[in-house]
Amino acid sequence: MKYVILLGDGMADYPLALLDGKTPLEYARTPHMDRMAGQGTLGRIDTIPQGLQPGSDVANLAVLGYDPRVCYTGRGPLEAANMGIALMPEDVAFRCNLVTLGNGADPDMDDFTAGHISSAEAKRIICDLDKKIGSETFRFHPGVGYRHLLVWKGGEVDLAVTPPHDITGKPVGPYLPQGAGAGEINRLMRLSREVLADHPVNRERRDRGLKQATSIWLWGQGRAPRLQRLTEKHRLRGAMISAVDLLNGIGIYAGLDILRVEGATGYTDTNYRGKAQKALSALKELDLVFVHVEAPDEMGHQGNVEGKIKAIEDFDEKVVGTVLEGIEALGDFRVVVLSDHPTPLSLKTHTGDPSPFAVLSSSAGENQTRGLAFGEREASLAGNIISPGYLFLETFIGNWRGFLEKNPR
Repeated sequence: MKYVILLGDGMADYPLALLDGKTPLEYARTPHMDRMAGQGTLGRIDTIPQGLQPGSDVANLAVLGYDPRVCYTGRGPLEAANMGIALMPEDVAFRCNLVTLGNGADPDMDDFTAGHISSAEAKRIICDLDKKIGSETFRFHPGVGYRHLLVWKGGEVDLAVTPPHDITGKPVGPYLPQGAGAGEINRLMRLSREVLADHPVNRERRDRGLKQATSIWLWGQGRAPRLQRLTEKHRLRGAMISAVDLLNGIGIYAGLDILRVEGATGYTDTNYRGKAQKALSALKELDLVFVHVEAPDEMGHQGNVEGKIKAIEDFDEKVVGTVLEGIEALGDFRVVVLSDHPTPLSLKTHTGDPSPFAVLSSSAGENQTRGLAFGEREASLAGNIISPGYLFLETFIGNWRGFLEKNPR
């Protein structure tokens, strides 16, 4: 049996008057996800345990069968794993965004991606920050695009922090880190603004009419977690295909192979079809492949309606369609398509509502075939819900027939 997880990050959403009362998933043209929903099994998955902040870190740990209430320590250490940064027990890893702030004493969060700064430009900035304000205690590490890392040796973890994508267009003052160690973190953020005020990369971007990286924003801190490898727990070989450090870091802790795809960017210009083709190739040898696409989530954070619809349609055509076209040649299979959490365009941030999933199996006895379409309302009508979400993987690769028997048509 071959198992495939196709995850469109943040695809789920709320109805919009602009879309005739439909959600982006319901409005978009998605024949391949609709086929999976209509011919397979449609339902909802609840990936965010009560009391935890909704986010891709918590949600994707749950999708891979981990109880976030037990194992989640923060986003930073998960990203550190993919960046090859070995954390000592006393180290605290922070996610470090390059951001664009407005002007004034209490500037707005103008852009949490610094205009989607390129990795090459960002590396120059992060390396300069490490030289000028880094130390033996604080080290900066370049990542991908606007996403980077700060490691605080002997640092504090009990800080109240806010993801920058949650405060777009808002004054940042009320959202600055608070709690033990906040003084040090706020100091670094303040110093970064001084270093970046006339940085060569920013001068070049200004000349090109692009947004500048005017500050860092530190959040998502934590120490290294302890996770049982799912490859040992379930006795299978698997792989992760993603453009972002977070998902690849989770994959490393889970014991999955990390497969790189040329042209994968974590944005709407990503190599969708290349990811799907890499998955099919890997499944000739492996048992499970997880394909993650970040683009719908990015569009949700920007409030970009047309962009989110386009990202969903590209995901459906180039990822889901390509996998469905090639999977039958590999023998028996189960494929699931899902959103890890909603990223509503109206809110520009994550919510903890259950998200739709659809499972299609090569065995007719493992499909409910209700003729429904893939979307939030029809997933709710189907009546199937997996809660807590971390029970999904064991059901999906273990006793899927048992799940259907408990949830008859």
